[in-house]
Amino acid sequence: VKNVFTALLAAAVIGVVNAFVRPVFLILTLPLNLLTLGLFTFVLNGLMLLLAAVFVPGFTVSGFLAAIVGAFLLSIVSSIITRVVRA
Repeated sequence: VKNVFTALLAAAVIGVVNAFVRPVFLILTLPLNLLTLGLFTFVLNGLMLLLAAVFVPGFTVSGFLAAIVGAFLLSIVSSIITRVVRA
């Protein structure tokens, strides 16, 4: 991430991509997701990170494996924030 503004812009783009593009891909890949017991969702989330990196200058993802690891970390952080907000 180049600077704070880029990080905020990347977060906004990731939010938009997750709101509009991800549900379509989840439905299209449902059989594969069922076959892998939901683990394909991490691959899909990694692809969404790569897609966001295409649209935001200064936000780069160094590869597909880095995107999957980033998606995994985003899932963990999201779960923690959800539990804290609910409590």
